[in-house]
Amino acid sequence: MTTHLHERPLDTLLADYASGGLSAPLHALVASHLVLKPESRRFVSMLEAARAAEIERVAPAPIRDRDARLAAIFAASDEAARPRPEAADEAVPAPLARYLAASQLGRGRLAEVPWKTLIPGVKEYRVADNEDGEATLYWIRGGRKIPSHTHEGSEYTLVLKGAFSDINGHYARGDIAVADMDVDHQPVADAHEDCFCFAVTDAPLRLTGPIGRIVQKLFRH
Repeated sequence: MTTHLHERPLDTLLADYASGGLSAPLHALVASHLVLKPESRRFVSMLEAARAAEIERVAPAPIRDRDARLAAIFAASDEAARPRPEAADEAVPAPLARYLAASQLGRGRLAEVPWKTLIPGVKEYRVADNEDGEATLYWIRGGRKIPSHTHEGSEYTLVLKGAFSDINGHYARGDIAVADMDVDHQPVADAHEDCFCFAVTDAPLRLTGPIGRIVQKLFRH
């Protein structure tokens, strides 16, 4: 899926990132997206530059060493926008690897994740579940489906490897899928390759359909 800069949910997410308003797991998700998607890096750099200009306009008093400070801000933005070296696991961008390591998940290598089977062909690992939201890694075997579900809030899913499709489109490495309470979907991995994703939700998922209800009872209570 090509990331379009005028997709409203993604625009909003990138704007929140530029303003520093995201939780730790969402910050890691978006920072990893920026490593993989140059068009989004350019958009965020533009937002950060506009924010810096706005701060300059409303400043109540002259800033000492104004030019040097602005140069430092833009230099930091440029550095943040550049692609980072991949982690030891090439599927995991460096920002996500750092978040996973901080969450006590070693080096953030997918092969070292203590996966838990959700249903045959689908595994998950709950990285975090706290006031910042729920962060989960998913491993979907080629051609397999995540149980049908809707959302009590918002769900942001970054594709790390492979690809999947749902009712909203097709998502490949680096793409972010955004879903909310109006979306009831069943993501399915492309047939030729396993799909690995990192998902962050700000409220619990609600599984739908007969299989979903059984899984909900077994794993969510």
